[in-house]
Amino acid sequence: MFAVVQIAGSQFRVKKDQTLYVPRIEGQTGDKVEFSDVILSTAKGKLAVGKDLKQVIKAEILGHVQGDKVISFKMNRRKGFRKKHGHRTHYTKIKVTEIA
Repeated sequence: MFAVVQIAGSQFRVKKDQTLYVPRIEGQTGDKVEFSDVILSTAKGKLAVGKDLKQVIKAEILGHVQGDKVISFKMNRRKGFRKKHGHRTHYTKIKVTEIA
């Protein structure tokens, strides 16, 4: 059984007991969160799609982490122009505990 859920503007395919990294959500480590924006679900061999779904994805926050460093570098040759920017995206590690 799996479901497709929208979390913080991104869609994820989730299964029970799966661990995944999602864009940062509010909460402390150990908090329980629920996601009700389920787009697609399979239960008992039947596929359900659309806004009629009343399922909820329950998950537990395992921690907050940062992604790899991404560097953006711009340069114009022979002009002396160089610009270097970098950032690390913040993610939340969650574990899906139940698809109800």
